[in-house]
Amino acid sequence: MTRRHRVPIWIIGLSNVSYGLYGGVVAFAVPQLLGDRHVPEDAIAGLSAAALSPGFWAFLLSPILDVRFSRRWYAVALAIVAAINLIVAFLNLGHLVLLETALTVGYLASYLYQSAVGGWLSSITNDEESKVVSVWMTIGNVGGFGFMAVGCNQIVRHLSPLAVALVIGASIMLPTLAFPYMQAPGPDRRLARESFAQFFGDLVALVKSREVLVAILLFVAPAATFSLTNFLGGRGTDFHASPGFVGLVGGISVSAGGIIGCLAFRPLCRLMPLRPLYLTVGFIGALGTLGLTLLPHTPASYATILIVENLFQSLAITTSIAVILETIGRDNPLASTTFCFISSAYGVPISYMIYVDAFGFDHGGITGSLLIDAMSGIIASVLLGFMLFWRSRRPNVIAA
Repeated sequence: MTRRHRVPIWIIGLSNVSYGLYGGVVAFAVPQLLGDRHVPEDAIAGLSAAALSPGFWAFLLSPILDVRFSRRWYAVALAIVAAINLIVAFLNLGHLVLLETALTVGYLASYLYQSAVGGWLSSITNDEESKVVSVWMTIGNVGGFGFMAVGCNQIVRHLSPLAVALVIGASIMLPTLAFPYMQAPGPDRRLARESFAQFFGDLVALVKSREVLVAILLFVAPAATFSLTNFLGGRGTDFHASPGFVGLVGGISVSAGGIIGCLAFRPLCRLMPLRPLYLTVGFIGALGTLGLTLLPHTPASYATILIVENLFQSLAITTSIAVILETIGRDNPLASTTFCFISSAYGVPISYMIYVDAFGFDHGGITGSLLIDAMSGIIASVLLGFMLFWRSRRPNVIAA
Protein backbone atom coordinates (compact mmCIF):
# COMPACT_ATOMS: atom_id res chain seq x y z
CA MET A 1 0.00 0.00 0.00
CA THR A 2 1.38 3.42 -0.92
CA ARG A 3 1.65 6.25 1.58
CA ARG A 4 -0.93 8.41 -0.16
CA HIS A 5 -3.66 6.33 1.55
CA ARG A 6 -4.27 7.39 5.15
CA VAL A 7 -6.46 4.35 5.85
CA PRO A 8 -5.77 0.66 5.12
CA ILE A 9 -6.62 -0.54 1.63
CA TRP A 10 -9.19 -2.99 3.01
CA ILE A 11 -11.15 -0.15 4.59
CA ILE A 12 -11.08 1.63 1.24
CA GLY A 13 -12.57 -1.46 -0.40
CA LEU A 14 -15.22 -1.80 2.30
CA SER A 15 -16.68 1.49 1.10
CA ASN A 16 -18.98 -0.75 -0.93
CA VAL A 17 -20.68 -2.17 2.17
CA SER A 18 -23.47 0.42 1.83
CA TYR A 19 -24.56 -1.17 -1.44
CA GLY A 20 -24.56 -4.63 0.14
CA LEU A 21 -26.60 -3.45 3.12
CA TYR A 22 -29.20 -1.85 0.89
CA GLY A 23 -29.39 -4.91 -1.36
CA GLY A 24 -29.94 -7.13 1.67
CA VAL A 25 -32.83 -4.94 2.79
CA VAL A 26 -34.55 -4.85 -0.61
CA ALA A 27 -33.97 -8.45 -1.71
CA PHE A 28 -34.31 -10.28 1.60
CA ALA A 29 -35.33 -8.33 4.71
CA VAL A 30 -38.30 -6.35 3.39
CA PRO A 31 -39.88 -9.35 1.59
CA GLN A 32 -39.64 -11.30 4.86
CA LEU A 33 -41.20 -8.45 6.83
CA LEU A 34 -44.02 -8.11 4.31
CA GLY A 35 -44.57 -11.87 4.39
CA ASP A 36 -44.96 -11.67 8.17
CA ARG A 37 -47.67 -9.06 7.54
CA HIS A 38 -49.44 -11.52 5.21
CA VAL A 39 -48.91 -9.40 2.11
CA PRO A 40 -49.68 -11.51 -1.01
CA GLU A 41 -46.65 -13.14 -2.67
CA ASP A 42 -47.33 -11.54 -6.06
CA ALA A 43 -47.42 -8.09 -4.46
CA ILE A 44 -44.10 -8.76 -2.69
CA ALA A 45 -42.52 -10.04 -5.91
CA GLY A 46 -43.72 -7.01 -7.86
CA LEU A 47 -42.44 -4.60 -5.24
CA SER A 48 -39.03 -6.31 -5.13
CA ALA A 49 -38.74 -6.33 -8.91
CA ALA A 50 -39.55 -2.63 -9.13
CA ALA A 51 -37.17 -1.71 -6.31
CA LEU A 52 -34.29 -3.64 -7.93
CA SER A 53 -35.00 -2.38 -11.46
CA PRO A 54 -32.45 0.49 -11.32
CA GLY A 55 -29.80 -2.19 -11.78
CA PHE A 56 -30.83 -2.25 -15.45
CA TRP A 57 -31.18 1.45 -16.26
CA ALA A 58 -29.12 3.37 -13.69
CA PHE A 59 -26.21 3.57 -16.15
CA LEU A 60 -28.24 6.13 -18.14
CA LEU A 61 -27.74 8.56 -15.24
CA SER A 62 -24.13 7.61 -14.51
CA PRO A 63 -22.43 10.41 -16.55
CA ILE A 64 -23.40 12.89 -13.85
CA LEU A 65 -20.95 11.12 -11.53
CA ASP A 66 -17.96 12.18 -13.63
CA VAL A 67 -18.64 15.93 -13.83
CA ARG A 68 -18.99 19.07 -11.77
CA PHE A 69 -18.23 17.61 -8.33
CA SER A 70 -15.74 15.04 -7.08
CA ARG A 71 -16.75 11.38 -6.99
CA ARG A 72 -16.29 11.51 -3.22
CA TRP A 73 -18.88 14.30 -3.06
CA TYR A 74 -21.30 12.25 -5.14
CA ALA A 75 -20.71 9.16 -2.99
CA VAL A 76 -21.57 11.07 0.19
CA ALA A 77 -24.63 12.71 -1.37
CA LEU A 78 -25.93 9.41 -2.74
CA ALA A 79 -25.37 7.65 0.59
CA ILE A 80 -27.48 10.35 2.27
CA VAL A 81 -30.27 9.92 -0.31
CA ALA A 82 -30.21 6.13 0.11
CA ALA A 83 -30.28 6.41 3.93
CA ILE A 84 -33.19 8.88 3.95
CA ASN A 85 -35.25 6.70 1.61
CA LEU A 86 -34.53 3.65 3.75
CA ILE A 87 -35.80 5.51 6.82
CA VAL A 88 -38.95 6.50 4.93
CA ALA A 89 -39.42 2.90 3.76
CA PHE A 90 -39.22 1.38 7.24
CA LEU A 91 -41.65 3.95 8.61
CA ASN A 92 -44.16 3.02 5.90
CA LEU A 93 -44.12 -0.78 5.67
CA GLY A 94 -47.90 -0.72 5.65
CA HIS A 95 -48.15 1.67 2.67
CA LEU A 96 -46.97 -0.40 -0.30
CA VAL A 97 -46.94 2.38 -2.91
CA LEU A 98 -44.84 4.70 -0.75
CA LEU A 99 -42.68 1.77 0.34
CA GLU A 100 -42.01 0.74 -3.26
CA THR A 101 -41.21 4.32 -4.28
CA ALA A 102 -38.81 4.88 -1.39
CA LEU A 103 -37.01 1.57 -1.92
CA THR A 104 -36.68 2.17 -5.67
CA VAL A 105 -35.28 5.68 -5.29
CA GLY A 106 -33.00 4.48 -2.51
CA TYR A 107 -31.74 1.51 -4.52
CA LEU A 108 -31.07 3.81 -7.47
CA ALA A 109 -29.00 6.01 -5.14
CA SER A 110 -27.14 3.01 -3.71
CA TYR A 111 -26.41 1.63 -7.19
CA LEU A 112 -25.03 4.98 -8.35
CA TYR A 113 -23.15 5.18 -5.04
CA GLN A 114 -21.37 1.93 -5.92
CA SER A 115 -20.48 3.33 -9.34
CA ALA A 116 -19.21 6.58 -7.86
CA VAL A 117 -17.06 4.62 -5.40
CA GLY A 118 -15.86 2.22 -8.12
CA GLY A 119 -14.84 5.06 -10.43
CA TRP A 120 -13.22 6.90 -7.52
CA LEU A 121 -11.20 3.90 -6.35
CA SER A 122 -10.02 3.08 -9.87
CA SER A 123 -8.40 6.53 -9.97
CA ILE A 124 -6.50 6.22 -6.68
CA THR A 125 -5.21 2.63 -6.78
CA ASN A 126 -2.52 0.97 -8.83
CA ASP A 127 -2.86 -2.44 -10.53
CA GLU A 128 -1.89 -4.47 -7.47
CA GLU A 129 -4.02 -2.41 -5.10
CA SER A 130 -7.04 -2.66 -7.38
CA LYS A 131 -7.03 -6.44 -6.97
CA VAL A 132 -7.09 -6.07 -3.19
CA VAL A 133 -9.82 -3.44 -3.49
CA SER A 134 -11.95 -5.77 -5.64
CA VAL A 135 -11.76 -8.41 -2.88
CA TRP A 136 -12.89 -6.03 -0.15
CA MET A 137 -15.54 -4.39 -2.31
CA THR A 138 -17.13 -7.80 -2.78
CA ILE A 139 -16.72 -8.68 0.90
CA GLY A 140 -18.51 -5.44 1.72
CA ASN A 141 -21.26 -6.34 -0.72
CA VAL A 142 -21.88 -9.93 0.42
CA GLY A 143 -21.17 -9.19 4.08
CA GLY A 144 -23.58 -6.27 4.13
CA PHE A 145 -26.22 -8.32 2.33
CA GLY A 146 -25.81 -11.22 4.73
CA PHE A 147 -25.91 -8.95 7.77
CA MET A 148 -29.24 -7.46 6.72
CA ALA A 149 -30.61 -10.85 5.71
CA VAL A 150 -29.96 -12.24 9.21
CA GLY A 151 -29.95 -9.16 11.43
CA CYS A 152 -32.72 -6.94 10.12
CA ASN A 153 -35.55 -9.04 11.53
CA GLN A 154 -33.77 -9.21 14.87
CA ILE A 155 -33.47 -5.41 14.94
CA VAL A 156 -37.16 -5.06 14.10
CA ARG A 157 -38.14 -7.37 16.97
CA HIS A 158 -36.21 -5.51 19.63
CA LEU A 159 -36.56 -1.82 18.71
CA SER A 160 -39.38 0.63 18.08
CA PRO A 161 -40.26 1.37 14.42
CA LEU A 162 -38.59 4.80 14.56
CA ALA A 163 -35.43 3.37 16.16
CA VAL A 164 -35.32 0.60 13.55
CA ALA A 165 -35.58 3.10 10.72
CA LEU A 166 -32.86 5.34 12.16
CA VAL A 167 -30.45 2.49 12.96
CA ILE A 168 -30.78 0.88 9.52
CA GLY A 169 -30.61 4.24 7.76
CA ALA A 170 -27.50 5.23 9.73
CA SER A 171 -25.79 1.96 8.79
CA ILE A 172 -25.75 3.09 5.16
CA MET A 173 -23.69 6.11 6.16
CA LEU A 174 -20.99 4.24 8.11
CA PRO A 175 -18.48 3.85 5.23
CA THR A 176 -18.47 7.61 4.64
CA LEU A 177 -16.59 8.07 7.93
CA ALA A 178 -13.42 6.94 6.13
CA PHE A 179 -13.92 9.21 3.12
CA PRO A 180 -12.07 12.26 4.53
CA TYR A 181 -8.94 10.12 4.88
CA MET A 182 -8.99 8.79 1.31
CA GLN A 183 -7.33 10.55 -1.60
CA ALA A 184 -9.94 12.30 -3.75
CA PRO A 185 -8.97 13.66 -7.20
CA GLY A 186 -10.56 16.97 -8.11
CA PRO A 187 -13.80 17.09 -10.07
CA ASP A 188 -14.28 17.63 -13.79
CA ARG A 189 -15.79 21.12 -13.95
CA ARG A 190 -17.72 20.56 -17.18
CA LEU A 191 -21.43 21.22 -16.95
CA ALA A 192 -23.58 18.13 -16.50
CA ARG A 193 -25.48 18.83 -19.70
CA GLU A 194 -22.19 18.72 -21.63
CA SER A 195 -21.43 15.30 -20.17
CA PHE A 196 -24.85 13.96 -21.16
CA ALA A 197 -24.44 15.40 -24.64
CA GLN A 198 -21.19 13.49 -24.98
CA PHE A 199 -22.42 10.36 -23.24
CA PHE A 200 -23.81 8.44 -26.19
CA GLY A 201 -20.74 9.19 -28.27
CA ASP A 202 -18.53 8.05 -25.42
CA LEU A 203 -20.75 4.98 -24.98
CA VAL A 204 -20.19 4.02 -28.61
CA ALA A 205 -16.47 4.52 -28.10
CA LEU A 206 -16.62 2.28 -25.02
CA VAL A 207 -18.38 -0.51 -26.93
CA LYS A 208 -15.87 -0.24 -29.77
CA SER A 209 -13.03 -0.70 -27.31
CA ARG A 210 -11.92 -4.32 -27.58
CA GLU A 211 -11.25 -4.68 -23.87
CA VAL A 212 -14.63 -3.23 -22.92
CA LEU A 213 -16.40 -5.39 -25.51
CA VAL A 214 -14.72 -8.53 -24.19
CA ALA A 215 -15.72 -7.63 -20.61
CA ILE A 216 -19.35 -7.08 -21.66
CA LEU A 217 -19.45 -10.37 -23.57
CA LEU A 218 -18.08 -12.20 -20.55
CA PHE A 219 -20.65 -10.69 -18.23
CA VAL A 220 -23.85 -10.91 -20.33
CA ALA A 221 -23.25 -14.63 -20.95
CA PRO A 222 -24.22 -17.09 -18.18
CA ALA A 223 -20.61 -18.18 -17.76
CA ALA A 224 -20.23 -17.34 -14.06
CA THR A 225 -23.62 -16.09 -12.93
CA PHE A 226 -24.61 -18.68 -10.30
CA SER A 227 -28.15 -17.31 -10.27
CA LEU A 228 -29.33 -20.30 -8.23
CA THR A 229 -28.46 -18.19 -5.18
CA ASN A 230 -31.55 -16.12 -6.00
CA PHE A 231 -33.79 -18.90 -7.33
CA LEU A 232 -33.29 -21.29 -4.40
CA GLY A 233 -34.19 -18.66 -1.80
CA GLY A 234 -37.86 -19.57 -2.11
CA ARG A 235 -37.37 -23.32 -2.54
CA GLY A 236 -36.53 -24.37 1.00
CA THR A 237 -39.69 -26.46 1.27
CA ASP A 238 -38.41 -28.70 -1.54
CA PHE A 239 -35.62 -29.66 0.87
CA HIS A 240 -37.99 -29.97 3.86
CA ALA A 241 -36.39 -26.88 5.41
CA SER A 242 -38.37 -24.65 7.79
CA PRO A 243 -38.71 -20.89 7.08
CA GLY A 244 -36.49 -20.15 10.08
CA PHE A 245 -33.81 -22.50 8.78
CA VAL A 246 -34.03 -20.93 5.31
CA GLY A 247 -33.57 -17.43 6.73
CA LEU A 248 -30.65 -18.44 8.92
CA VAL A 249 -28.88 -20.44 6.23
CA GLY A 250 -29.57 -17.72 3.65
CA GLY A 251 -27.70 -15.17 5.72
CA ILE A 252 -24.89 -17.50 6.77
CA SER A 253 -24.35 -18.85 3.25
CA VAL A 254 -24.14 -15.36 1.79
CA SER A 255 -21.68 -14.18 4.45
CA ALA A 256 -19.53 -17.27 5.10
CA GLY A 257 -19.49 -18.78 1.62
CA GLY A 258 -19.23 -15.34 0.06
CA ILE A 259 -16.30 -14.17 2.15
CA ILE A 260 -14.41 -17.42 1.53
CA GLY A 261 -14.97 -16.98 -2.19
CA CYS A 262 -13.70 -13.40 -2.04
CA LEU A 263 -10.53 -14.32 -0.15
CA ALA A 264 -9.79 -17.14 -2.61
CA PHE A 265 -9.38 -14.56 -5.38
CA ARG A 266 -6.01 -13.25 -4.21
CA PRO A 267 -3.99 -16.48 -4.66
CA LEU A 268 -5.94 -17.45 -7.79
CA CYS A 269 -5.38 -14.14 -9.61
CA ARG A 270 -1.64 -14.82 -9.56
CA LEU A 271 -2.11 -17.98 -11.64
CA MET A 272 -3.60 -16.47 -14.82
CA PRO A 273 -4.93 -13.26 -16.36
CA LEU A 274 -8.24 -12.01 -14.99
CA ARG A 275 -10.51 -12.79 -17.95
CA PRO A 276 -9.48 -16.46 -18.28
CA LEU A 277 -9.73 -16.68 -14.48
CA TYR A 278 -13.33 -15.47 -14.64
CA LEU A 279 -14.23 -18.23 -17.11
CA THR A 280 -12.30 -20.83 -15.11
CA VAL A 281 -14.30 -19.93 -12.01
CA GLY A 282 -17.49 -20.29 -14.04
CA PHE A 283 -16.48 -23.65 -15.49
CA ILE A 284 -15.32 -25.24 -12.21
CA GLY A 285 -18.28 -23.79 -10.35
CA ALA A 286 -20.66 -25.22 -12.96
CA LEU A 287 -19.05 -28.64 -12.55
CA GLY A 288 -19.63 -28.27 -8.82
CA THR A 289 -23.28 -27.42 -9.46
CA LEU A 290 -23.54 -30.53 -11.61
CA GLY A 291 -22.22 -32.61 -8.73
CA LEU A 292 -24.79 -31.11 -6.37
CA THR A 293 -27.55 -32.87 -8.33
CA LEU A 294 -26.52 -36.07 -6.53
CA LEU A 295 -27.43 -34.74 -3.08
CA PRO A 296 -30.63 -35.85 -1.33
CA HIS A 297 -33.34 -33.26 -0.74
CA THR A 298 -32.61 -32.56 2.93
CA PRO A 299 -32.06 -29.33 4.91
CA ALA A 300 -28.34 -30.12 5.09
CA SER A 301 -28.20 -30.42 1.31
CA TYR A 302 -30.03 -27.10 0.98
CA ALA A 303 -27.41 -25.43 3.17
CA THR A 304 -24.58 -27.08 1.22
CA ILE A 305 -25.95 -25.92 -2.14
CA LEU A 306 -26.42 -22.34 -0.98
CA ILE A 307 -22.93 -22.15 0.53
CA VAL A 308 -21.25 -23.62 -2.57
CA GLU A 309 -23.22 -21.41 -4.97
CA ASN A 310 -22.54 -18.27 -2.93
CA LEU A 311 -18.84 -19.15 -2.68
CA PHE A 312 -18.43 -19.38 -6.44
CA GLN A 313 -20.70 -16.42 -7.12
CA SER A 314 -18.67 -14.21 -4.77
CA LEU A 315 -15.43 -15.37 -6.37
CA ALA A 316 -16.90 -14.57 -9.80
CA ILE A 317 -18.11 -11.14 -8.66
CA THR A 318 -14.70 -10.34 -7.17
CA THR A 319 -13.05 -11.31 -10.43
CA SER A 320 -15.55 -9.26 -12.42
CA ILE A 321 -14.84 -6.15 -10.33
CA ALA A 322 -11.11 -6.68 -10.87
CA VAL A 323 -11.76 -6.97 -14.62
CA ILE A 324 -13.79 -3.74 -14.55
CA LEU A 325 -11.14 -1.82 -12.61
CA GLU A 326 -8.43 -3.11 -14.94
CA THR A 327 -10.51 -2.13 -17.98
CA ILE A 328 -11.14 1.38 -16.64
CA GLY A 329 -7.49 2.03 -15.82
CA ARG A 330 -6.29 5.18 -14.10
CA ASP A 331 -7.09 8.78 -15.08
CA ASN A 332 -10.19 7.74 -17.01
CA PRO A 333 -12.44 10.84 -17.24
CA LEU A 334 -15.53 8.62 -17.40
CA ALA A 335 -14.42 6.13 -14.75
CA SER A 336 -17.74 5.97 -12.87
CA THR A 337 -19.75 5.86 -16.09
CA THR A 338 -17.62 2.98 -17.35
CA PHE A 339 -17.86 1.15 -14.04
CA CYS A 340 -21.65 1.48 -14.01
CA PHE A 341 -22.04 0.51 -17.68
CA ILE A 342 -19.92 -2.65 -17.51
CA SER A 343 -21.18 -3.75 -14.08
CA SER A 344 -24.76 -3.43 -15.36
CA ALA A 345 -23.92 -6.13 -17.90
CA TYR A 346 -23.24 -8.58 -15.05
CA GLY A 347 -26.81 -8.16 -13.84
CA VAL A 348 -28.30 -9.22 -17.19
CA PRO A 349 -27.74 -13.00 -16.91
CA ILE A 350 -28.68 -12.96 -13.23
CA SER A 351 -32.12 -11.85 -14.39
CA TYR A 352 -32.69 -14.11 -17.38
CA MET A 353 -31.13 -17.18 -15.74
CA ILE A 354 -33.85 -17.08 -13.08
CA TYR A 355 -36.32 -17.93 -15.87
CA VAL A 356 -33.97 -20.59 -17.23
CA ASP A 357 -33.67 -22.15 -13.76
CA ALA A 358 -37.46 -21.95 -13.38
CA PHE A 359 -37.83 -23.77 -16.73
CA GLY A 360 -35.55 -26.51 -15.42
CA PHE A 361 -37.59 -26.69 -12.22
CA ASP A 362 -40.86 -27.05 -14.16
CA HIS A 363 -39.45 -29.99 -16.10
CA GLY A 364 -37.30 -31.71 -13.48
CA GLY A 365 -37.76 -30.13 -10.07
CA ILE A 366 -34.71 -28.97 -8.11
CA THR A 367 -32.50 -31.44 -10.00
CA GLY A 368 -33.68 -29.90 -13.27
CA SER A 369 -32.77 -26.40 -12.06
CA LEU A 370 -29.31 -27.51 -10.97
CA LEU A 371 -28.74 -29.38 -14.22
CA ILE A 372 -29.78 -26.61 -16.61
CA ASP A 373 -27.88 -23.97 -14.63
CA ALA A 374 -24.73 -26.10 -14.63
CA MET A 375 -24.91 -26.90 -18.35
CA SER A 376 -25.50 -23.23 -19.22
CA GLY A 377 -22.39 -22.26 -17.28
CA ILE A 378 -20.24 -25.02 -18.79
CA ILE A 379 -21.27 -24.27 -22.39
CA ALA A 380 -20.86 -20.49 -22.02
CA SER A 381 -17.47 -20.81 -20.30
CA VAL A 382 -16.12 -23.16 -22.97
CA LEU A 383 -17.34 -21.03 -25.89
CA LEU A 384 -16.00 -17.81 -24.40
CA GLY A 385 -12.76 -19.57 -23.53
CA PHE A 386 -12.30 -20.44 -27.20
CA MET A 387 -12.98 -16.79 -28.05
CA LEU A 388 -10.24 -15.59 -25.70
CA PHE A 389 -7.85 -18.21 -27.07
CA TRP A 390 -8.64 -17.16 -30.64
CA ARG A 391 -8.02 -13.50 -29.77
CA SER A 392 -4.71 -14.36 -28.12
CA ARG A 393 -3.57 -16.17 -31.29
CA ARG A 394 -4.40 -13.31 -33.63
CA PRO A 395 -1.42 -11.16 -34.63
CA ASN A 396 -1.26 -7.61 -33.29
CA VAL A 397 -3.97 -8.34 -30.71
CA ILE A 398 -3.16 -8.24 -27.04
CA ALA A 399 -4.53 -11.24 -25.14
CA ALA A 400 -7.49 -10.42 -22.95
